[in-house]
Amino acid sequence: MPSTIGWTLQDWQQAYLDNEQMPANLLHALLDSLGADDSAWISLATPAQLDDGLAGLDRAVAQAGGYPSALPLFGVPFAVKDNIDATGFETTAACPDYAYTPAQDAAVVARLRAAGAVLIGKTNLDQFATGLVGTRSPYGAVPNTFNPEVISGGSSSGSASAVARGLVPFALGTDTAGSGRVPAGLNNLVGLKPTRGAISIEGVVPACRSLDCVSIFALTVTDAGKVFEHAGVYQPSDAFSRPRPESLPAAGPAIRQPGAIKRLAVPAEPEWFGDDCAKAAWGVTLGLWEKLGVTLVPTDFSLLSELAALLYEGPWVAERHAAVEEFMAAHPDSMNPVVRGIIGKAANFTATDTFRAQYRKEELVRAIDHLLQDIDALLVPTAPIAPTIAAVNADPVTLNSRLGTYTNFVNLADLCALAVPAGFRSDALPFGVTLIAGAWRDGDLQQLASRWLNANPTHLGATDRPRPAESARTEKSSAMPSSLTGPSLVDTITVAVVGAHLTGMPLNTQLTERHATLREQTTTSPNYRLFALPDTSPPKPGLKRVSGDEEGKAIILEVWQMPASAFGSFVDLIPPPLGIGNVELADGRWVNGFICEGHALENARDVTEFGGWRAYIDALKAGKA
Repeated sequence: MPSTIGWTLQDWQQAYLDNEQMPANLLHALLDSLGADDSAWISLATPAQLDDGLAGLDRAVAQAGGYPSALPLFGVPFAVKDNIDATGFETTAACPDYAYTPAQDAAVVARLRAAGAVLIGKTNLDQFATGLVGTRSPYGAVPNTFNPEVISGGSSSGSASAVARGLVPFALGTDTAGSGRVPAGLNNLVGLKPTRGAISIEGVVPACRSLDCVSIFALTVTDAGKVFEHAGVYQPSDAFSRPRPESLPAAGPAIRQPGAIKRLAVPAEPEWFGDDCAKAAWGVTLGLWEKLGVTLVPTDFSLLSELAALLYEGPWVAERHAAVEEFMAAHPDSMNPVVRGIIGKAANFTATDTFRAQYRKEELVRAIDHLLQDIDALLVPTAPIAPTIAAVNADPVTLNSRLGTYTNFVNLADLCALAVPAGFRSDALPFGVTLIAGAWRDGDLQQLASRWLNANPTHLGATDRPRPAESARTEKSSAMPSSLTGPSLVDTITVAVVGAHLTGMPLNTQLTERHATLREQTTTSPNYRLFALPDTSPPKPGLKRVSGDEEGKAIILEVWQMPASAFGSFVDLIPPPLGIGNVELADGRWVNGFICEGHALENARDVTEFGGWRAYIDALKAGKA
């Protein structure tokens, strides 16, 4: 059985595509390798629960017409922070006396399961998602994956730890004040904090409902973007879910406009609280960003700092109290004393204070917009310090506050953010930076982050696996909903075709009947082989991605774009052993494309030498093949 440690989504999909393994085999082996005494987990699936999850996967395949390749996350294991509901598991929010058994999945978990992902377990967190440290849990402090004496960051500590160690390729966290970014920065991960409301919070234990976001931890930007693609869908039953706007204002602050990011605001006088290692790493990082061709603009962050202070020093703490008021009144001794003390500050504020703070927030956001009117995005240290667990235990409030220096203002200002690795400090701990932009600019951040990591790669998380080339998924090159890439009038899906659907070929009408348009002719990366499948009418090819020592070649293909509403009927026409998966193009992009189940290639003719299906068919007609 192969080791799955550090596998990306592509690795998992390739294992299934090659038909070397089945989900039951790999996932039971993975589950057997996980330890219940690992503080990253609050609850792991039992073998029976995993079998239930696999049965659900079978049902999802059946609903997709019987084609596993129609499920974009087929058989991929994932973890969920234990303040997010998942059927079959208790939800504890890291407070055993609060625990309950949900009747249904949170909306985001349901979507990921429908896409083929399989839940392995629920992860540890700072109790009630109150903290940025990862130490405020009765299930134990979660250590940093590079140094067990250092904090993991929180509150999504367990999710970050599980992904950093390569146990799962992605995990869900939540983010109100930085909980989906700080643990990413401290563990060499990608932490995607989406536009508020882009991923539904239905079925999530609230912290501050008006600010809460479901976040995504992944080993790569590519994987985080793909998970976001399937998780970020409007949920009408969720009062805090937001539909993607059909258009964005033509005028207004540049930080709120879609497009290429070229000018980045950086703190003019960053605060390091005496952490010289972080300070030095930031200096190196800035030089590398300038080599990337962006303009760094030193900026006064005092307005952003004032906005950030409102979150814990102002009446927003009362929103946390609203989420647990009855439980806190009945079970005060069941709560972590630091968490109880923070939430208890709600009694210090009146309704009048709340309105005054709301007015001040709006004033600050307007002033920040004016300050950043010539800026495309912000670049900040994800965390200015990396304290030890002992230091946090000795001074839990002060150090927690310092960790949120560059995160607390983001949700209040309705911004999206993406935390990415930025190398290592002189003490061998990871250093991370965060890109921040206006609402619905998530795709722009992913493109820039991909450029950054391709130019400055690190190993994946805390594993020894090298980082594959990052490929930001944009509307022009993938099935990503336009809500992730900027405004569009019609949601579209991109699909690469290599055979009978090519222009002039017998099945091309299946595309044109669905109003698909040809975007480009290009080739795959040089990592594929092409096979003529036997007994198919009209003749069809099978595309195989090679691995190991097997030699591949670039295969000619066409990239088409069709309305998303027509994609389902198109997939319904695809017979086994063919299906839709992911295909790598010559320029490194990954797009939806035709793939083939491995068993069908055993008796197929290898026609890779022709470089494309059309050339092979022409050679057949000429009697030269």
